[in-house]
Amino acid sequence: MRHNKNFNHLGRQAGHRKAMLSNMASSLILHKRIETTVAKAKAVQQFVEPLVTKSKEDTTHSRRVVFSYLKQKEAVTELFRTIAPKIAERPGGYTRILKTGFRLGDAADMCIIEFVDFNEAYTFGKVVSTEEAKPKTRRSRKSTKKTDAVEDATVVKAKAPKAPKATTAKAAPVAKKTNVGKKM
Repeated sequence: MRHNKNFNHLGRQAGHRKAMLSNMASSLILHKRIETTVAKAKAVQQFVEPLVTKSKEDTTHSRRVVFSYLKQKEAVTELFRTIAPKIAERPGGYTRILKTGFRLGDAADMCIIEFVDFNEAYTFGKVVSTEEAKPKTRRSRKSTKKTDAVEDATVVKAKAPKAPKATTAKAAPVAKKTNVGKKM
């Protein structure tokens, strides 16, 4: 039975598990996304989120606390210089897990874990402020039906002319049958 099991042990001893989570968290911080199994991604997510929250306050003490978990200077400086300012106003939920399918070798559930604010596919490479965004206005139903009918009529009339048919080349003449090589 699974009583009092607070986290996934990932089939590893405590030292191995801590080292693996530290290395995976450092890779996630440096590369902004990593591909791994779903179980490891959930463990890394629980490991990284408190560190990111700690990095919002840039003090010597918080840097030392984060370094005691990550054990890589480059990852700590990246976390405090680039990641912390970008997620400063976010109250939590700094990472996202996207399931990608199954691994070919052993059919393990694979996923991508990434920082939410660092994915250009979802933010389209730009940040839209509320001042620049135009408010959406509602239109009445009558006006939209008329414009739809007009657009349909123009689409029917505006068909492209057909391309002229290509001329086919004459077929090559068929060779005559000969009796070469046959016994008579």
